[in-house]
Amino acid sequence: MIILKLLKNMKKLNSILSNVLGIPESEINDDSSPDNIGSWDSFNGLMLVSELESAYSIKLSLDEVLVLGSVGEIKKVLAKHGVDA
Repeated sequence: MIILKLLKNMKKLNSILSNVLGIPESEINDDSSPDNIGSWDSFNGLMLVSELESAYSIKLSLDEVLVLGSVGEIKKVLAKHGVDA
């Protein structure tokens, strides 16, 4: 049951990233960041924050938003909110 929930959350996160950044889910990994995804600019970064908050019913602090520099970091912040992705 826990593994199923984890897979569902990973799929959800990859879907959000894919939609906001306009890239295939297959190109997303923990090292994905603005450094290697051209469409991950400041505007899409804000859109990503909005989508994450909406999808997971959470509110990110400014400090949390400032560390969202990679997919791996996003997963760490989500985990602090009880979301395993």
